[in-house]
Amino acid sequence: MNQKNQKDPANNKNGIYDTGIEKGASQLTPEKIRKVFDALVESEGGARLRAYTNACVHCGLCSDACHHFLSKDGDPRLSPAGKVKQTVSRILNKKAKLDVDFVKQACETVFTECNLCRRCVIYCPFGIDVAYLMLFVRRGCHQLGVVPQYIQDTAHSHASTFNQMWVRDDEWIDTLQWQEEEARDEIPDLRIPIDKKGADIFYSLIGPEPKFRAQLIYQMAVIFHMAGADWTVPSAPGWDNSDMCMFTGDMEMTARLKKVHFEAAMDLKAKRIVMGECGHAFRSVYDVGNRTLGWKMPPLPMVHAIEFYAEILREKRIEIPEKFDRPVTFHDPCNIVRGRGLGDESRYVINETCSTFIELEPNREHNFCCGAGGGVINCGPPFKNKRVESNRVKAEQLAAARDKGAEVVIAPCHNCHGGLEDIIHHYELGLELKFLGDIIYECMKKE
Repeated sequence: MNQKNQKDPANNKNGIYDTGIEKGASQLTPEKIRKVFDALVESEGGARLRAYTNACVHCGLCSDACHHFLSKDGDPRLSPAGKVKQTVSRILNKKAKLDVDFVKQACETVFTECNLCRRCVIYCPFGIDVAYLMLFVRRGCHQLGVVPQYIQDTAHSHASTFNQMWVRDDEWIDTLQWQEEEARDEIPDLRIPIDKKGADIFYSLIGPEPKFRAQLIYQMAVIFHMAGADWTVPSAPGWDNSDMCMFTGDMEMTARLKKVHFEAAMDLKAKRIVMGECGHAFRSVYDVGNRTLGWKMPPLPMVHAIEFYAEILREKRIEIPEKFDRPVTFHDPCNIVRGRGLGDESRYVINETCSTFIELEPNREHNFCCGAGGGVINCGPPFKNKRVESNRVKAEQLAAARDKGAEVVIAPCHNCHGGLEDIIHHYELGLELKFLGDIIYECMKKE
């Protein structure tokens, strides 16, 4: 049966049919479900899982932190504590019934009703990491073979090609050569160095760039060139730093992906990794992937594009003759601002390149999620309407900035672009989206 956003009382709680959930669940029995979750609790849960679950006193302070809860008029089922009670609490209760309906409902909850944004954590008096608890349930769903079809297909691409877009090695190299040729029409001596040994920078990006946004490769090549950077990209797998497996619960594949990524940089003897504008990829490489491989920190220094932009602006390695003259606002991506603390660095770059900056309220670590992260947008068309309607508060936040004069939303993250684009279109906000690299490329001196 084709994926459809259709109503069907035989399907899960929201009447949305998803092949991965339905077909996977049809293979299960209550006995198998209980066995898998019990084994997971013992092998990977430990004290942290029980401590977080048992510490919750249902005070409700997390509720107003969640855009799903706020956008759905305070539905208690959508509060962070409510999601934990419906899923992890039942799993830990040996007497609770874990049947097929439970798995289907739990799967939809943890994959499509939580973006793992961790906004609720900063308001919880006990610091309960709800994202960790939701990821634990996703891990169990993965082991049971119940995962939304679209994100599972992306995980299959990672497993087969080590990138999320089924980009073949020759297509990757062709794209690099094509973008180099395009850029050399503007800057004749520009090169995109492939497999250069001992470069200062190993540049990595995500699969959608060579597939759909090749102009971003062009722009970054120009920025590197004008900054006098010594950089390279690999010809073989390892160039894609994205990781949907981290979100499906396939941590074995996450470890494989990060191993290939790190080894590609180390084989070229690069001094550091500079990553493109992606939030979840930074989380995967800087925090999750390295730990799955047994490392507290990555094996070589690495920075997000925001940090690199701030570096070259502070060191005057690029010139901004005239600032971007349209009023802008800025969306703080969860994984690089709340998760990495790059709020001030982001604003330094914006103020150096833009003439009029209007803050979203709230902002920095208090900013609302785009609604796309945590793999939610990758669950695909069946859940699109639900996803956009579950982030009405983001639309209201953007509309408030627009009413103050903002015309452009800057979001230094691919998933944020996808989520915000859908919100802007659905709620007819009339705003334009740009990456930070778009702004820098447009304003910088290129002679």
